[in-house]
Amino acid sequence: MRKKQELPRPYAAATKDMRFEGTFEVLIPVPDRVRPHRVPLQFATQEKAESWLHSPEGKEMIEEIMEREQG
Repeated sequence: MRKKQELPRPYAAATKDMRFEGTFEVLIPVPDRVRPHRVPLQFATQEKAESWLHSPEGKEMIEEIMEREQG
C-alpha cells in the first residue's frame, strides 16, 4: 500500500526578497498550490520566526490561511 501524501508542515526560512535581506519569514504549504503561502510578517532571527509559528497567534493565522485557501 502507498502512503497517503501529506503536506509538509509550515516552516521558517530566510527571506528571498532583497528589500528584507537578513530577515526570516514563515511559509505555509497549501494543497493544490505550487508555492507555499507566505505569512506577511518578517522576523529578525529564525528562532523568533519558529517561536511565532508555535505561538497561539501563529497557529490561529495558519488555520485562517488554510481555510481561506481551501474554501
